[in-house]
Order: sequence, then structure tokens, then C-alpha cells
Amino acid sequence: MKNITTTLKKLFYLWRRSQVPIKQPTRISKIDNLIIFLICILISIISSYKLLLILPLNISDIFSWLLTFTETLICSWILILVSKKENPTISSRQIFLLITFLLAVQASKLTLASTISPLSIIIPPALIISQGMGSITALSWVSIASISWPDSSVAINNKLFFILLVCASVVSLLGGRIRSRAQLLQLSIFVPIGSFLSQWILIGKDKISLINKEEFVFAKGDIFSDSLLLAIVMLFTILFIPIFESIFGLLTKARLLELADKEKPLIRRLSLEAPGTFEHTLLICGLAEEATRMIGGDIDLIKTGALYHDVGKLHAPNWFIENQDGSRNPHDEIDDPMRSAEVLQAHVDEGLKYARKNRLPKPIANFIPEHQGTLKMGYFFHKAKEKNIKINENDFRYNGPVPQSKETAILMLADGCEAALRAMNINASDKEALEIISKIIYSRQKDGQLDDSNLSKGEIFLIKRAFLNVWKRIRHRRIQYPTSKNNTFS
Repeated sequence: MKNITTTLKKLFYLWRRSQVPIKQPTRISKIDNLIIFLICILISIISSYKLLLILPLNISDIFSWLLTFTETLICSWILILVSKKENPTISSRQIFLLITFLLAVQASKLTLASTISPLSIIIPPALIISQGMGSITALSWVSIASISWPDSSVAINNKLFFILLVCASVVSLLGGRIRSRAQLLQLSIFVPIGSFLSQWILIGKDKISLINKEEFVFAKGDIFSDSLLLAIVMLFTILFIPIFESIFGLLTKARLLELADKEKPLIRRLSLEAPGTFEHTLLICGLAEEATRMIGGDIDLIKTGALYHDVGKLHAPNWFIENQDGSRNPHDEIDDPMRSAEVLQAHVDEGLKYARKNRLPKPIANFIPEHQGTLKMGYFFHKAKEKNIKINENDFRYNGPVPQSKETAILMLADGCEAALRAMNINASDKEALEIISKIIYSRQKDGQLDDSNLSKGEIFLIKRAFLNVWKRIRHRRIQYPTSKNNTFS
């Protein structure tokens, strides 16, 4: 019996250690929480106040109003919880946007529901939310915005309601996966066509008029007019998405791919002024991308973040060994470990300045300090000890913070493993490479660098295998081709 109990305890311990750590959500200030709460109250009032206009009022009417008010308030609260669950680092600005969209939609139902199709009211905000906050948040928003209709006098056809839910759900699901502006444009064309055909089949052909004398676009109930208006509104929504990205800090797939363009001024400067750093960056991108794909992380985010993680080295490229030609090392000339450590820290500080100057989104800028975390600058720390300088170990550590996401943690590990793997003998075995990878990753774990990263033990194992696979791909022999005076071989 004792052996069984011990075995169960070990199994429970191993299971608990293998689980993903709980990610702490971003703290939102009390003032922001109060504003969000007041907006939710306003949404509830708009959604229910018409129930109080029925005269004479009786207890059942008041109870009905209270029930609708409470239901809307709870739904708003659930929407915020879902958004925080899908993205724990969601900011107060993005929650404001989410709730304000709900407020705007409820107000639009009161003022425009008699003239505009509900498709044009619900679907465009769903596209923005899915692009910037994720499909689950967008689906939750669609559910709440579709179900609660404040004006009971404007009835919505059950078949139209079904079409609305299907189209909005398709936009929410695809919007979170779309990776270019061109695909957004395709969506803005195919969804209205799909809604047009669905209404034509389910609602009837008698409600279609291609030419309407006075009300061509705003002829509510006319299938063609409703679909045309939806297409127009979605096209305008696509035009305004970059503005929402800038104001509310939304990071869409399309925005990530635009930032990853190697012709961007900052990346181009890196390739010209710090070519060694640029090549090092490209190698890290390969390692990090494969590891992120292996654990199901955000590949576009880490690919873009990796490109910008070392842009701070532009402030003094020749102080970093990958940009030196071997003839001169400024660190040897100053012969001061403390000043050398300051230079290393400066590449993080200057990188953040470049990020602000070039208006990089915060999730991308986070890669700059977090890929170094609070790691020790071991080489200069030992140099200082050799000189018998009275030092504090913290003076030779980066300022941090330690990685706060899986992607920044993977980049830290890739940064540590890249140089070691590249320096390995071409005849080294897979076992030797895996041992080096494991040693580097374990040292980061032991130093507490991965404590806030949300990486599980199983994911760390997969990261090791991914790094090994990339190393096996880039390690290859080249044949020494014979040459003659008149011939060359390729």
C-alpha cells in the first residue's frame, strides 16, 4: 500500500511539473476599471431603458427591465473575462475598444435598426476584433451583440438572424487567421456575396431589386441593397484597421508581416551598418521559428520580434564581436569591464529608443529587453574578478525584465544556442549537439529566466528537439570543386 501511495505522489508531482504555469493577467488601473464599468452600465441602460417607457408601469415591467439590465451587464463582464483569458496581456485600451464597439452597436440598433440591415451593424466590428484580439473574443462579442436587441419594435427575421450569426462567425474565425491586406479584401467581397446568396435562398427572391429609384443603398429589406451596404462598410473597415492598430495597440497578422519586410528602414540599416548582427539575427530567426512552430506558438510574432531584437546594436556596431574584422576590439582598448558592461546594457536601452522612434508595437518592442532578461554578462564579470575589482554581481546583469511570454523566452534560448551550435565541429554527433542545447537551456532555467515565460516542461523538450533539427539542416559539408585556368565548376 505504501508503494502505491508513493507512486501516486510521484505521478502527481510529475504531472503538476509538466503543466503550463498560470499566466498572470496585465494589471489594469482602478481608474480604467471604473471607466470600463461605467461604459458597461451605459450599455445596460441603452439595452433596457425602453422597457421603462411602457405605461402604466407595473411590477412585472420593472422586473423585466431589471432582468434585461442585469443580463446585459453580466454579458459585458463575461466578454471582458473571455478577452483576458484569450490574451492575458490585453491592455485597458483594447478593452475600451471592445466595450465601446458593443456600446456603439447597441446605440446603432436604436437609431439605425429601422433603416440598416443588422449585417452591416454587427459584422464590421467583428472583423476588427478578430484581427486584433483573436477569434474567441470576436465570437463572444458577436454572440452578445447579436442576442441583445434593445428596440423590441424592430423585429429581426429569424432566417436573417441565422444568416447574421453564420456570416459574423465566419468573419470572426477567418479574421483571426488572415495574414495580409489582400486576404482581408477578398473577405470583404466574398462575405457580402455569401450573405446575398443566403438571403436570396432563405428569405426569398421577391425582396431583391437591383435598381431602386431613391433608396439604392439604404433600402432595408432589399437583399441587394443590404449586401451592397455590407460590402461598402467592410471596405471602409479595412481602410480604418491601420488607424485602430495605431491608436489601440492592436497587432494584426498583416501588420506583423509588414514589419517583417527586410526593406523596412530599420532592418535595412541593420543589414548595412551591422552586417554581422544581421546574419546572427537571421540564424536566430530560423531556430526560433522552428521551435515556435513545434509548440504551436505565434510564428508571425516571433519572426518579426526576432528581426528587431538586436536593433540597439546600431548605436555602436563595432563594439560587438560579430561586426568586428578581428583587427581591433574597442573593449580591449578601454580595458574596463564595468564600461564594457554598460555598453552591452546600452544596446538594450538604445534598442527601446529605436522602437519608440519607429513606433514599433509594444509586443515587438518587448523582445528587445526580454531576450536578454536579467542574464549575467559572464565574460566581463570574470574579467572584473581577475582584476580584483570590488564588484556587485547585479552590475553585470541586464536590467530585464525576464521573458514574459513563450515567444520572447524562445528567442532568449535561440540567442544562447545559436553561437554554440555554429561553433560546433561539423563532425559532431546529434547527441553532442543536444547536450550543448540542454546545458544552455538548463542554465537559463536555473537562473530563473524562464519563470514568467509560461513554458511547460513538455514545451521545453520540444524546443530542444526543434533546435537540434535546425542545426542538422544547416550543418552540411561542401565539396571542394577542382578549378583550372579556363574552367570553373559549380
